[in-house]
Amino acid sequence: MKTKSSKAPGRLAGRVAWISGATSGIGEAAAELFAQEGAQVAVVGRRLELGRKIAARINRRTPGAALALACDVSSEAEVAQSIASTVKAFGRLDILVNNAGMVEIGDLHTYSEAQWDRVMGVNLKSMFFAFKHGFPLLRAARRGYVVNVGSISSFVGQARTPVYTTTKHAILGLTRSIALDYAAHGIRCNCVCPGITETPMLWEHLNVRPDPQAALDARLQRVPMGVSLSPLDVAKSILYFSCEDSAGVTGTSLTIDCGYLTAAEWQCTGPTAFQKNSPTP
Repeated sequence: MKTKSSKAPGRLAGRVAWISGATSGIGEAAAELFAQEGAQVAVVGRRLELGRKIAARINRRTPGAALALACDVSSEAEVAQSIASTVKAFGRLDILVNNAGMVEIGDLHTYSEAQWDRVMGVNLKSMFFAFKHGFPLLRAARRGYVVNVGSISSFVGQARTPVYTTTKHAILGLTRSIALDYAAHGIRCNCVCPGITETPMLWEHLNVRPDPQAALDARLQRVPMGVSLSPLDVAKSILYFSCEDSAGVTGTSLTIDCGYLTAAEWQCTGPTAFQKNSPTP
């Protein structure tokens, strides 16, 4: 039997969240953090068994609750069903977190139409589907929160990821459009744009290199803080946009990148105070 926390109610007590891409990385961290803050969370992803393990862990460890739902977010029917299942289980919907994403590595001229459509479907069209079917419920809640996960690639290019970069740029425009068109309904929409984050997708990108760890180390030399982000670091910013801590904020983006985009050129010679076992400079 689950033991409820004796802590005061969290920032998301009584709220229900639908989080896509929640079976790993940033989405998984957000699902657990939301539940720690008292939310009931739909853990949405393609890998149902993994989602069930995550939901079971959340139900054991947090004052909130979690339900695993299988969903291919590039399918409108499956997104609609997952949202309906969330409401059937928890009775309402207050928060949409559009986190699901994927990357295809390659030069643009080598892509097939199917590859282009697949990345577009998962990274961008999924957000359209989620909002379309979530909107009536967010409006009914009178205070609705939509958080789209972009990237530093929403602002700059990234080598050999043309479709991924295109989708991340587009997410900013979609965020602003939702914020503008639906403010009258009590809905706020914002975007978080993470930098180098230790997720499976990062390693998928790096593993095409001869020495993935060396490639990561070289990339971190361009980061003033000299470190990568954890999924929890990004999840905390998602939480900020999903509650009244961010009251009055809509249509904006928050870059979480350890300083990556602060300069056109940078080489971190280290050590920095953010790196483990390093003295303060």
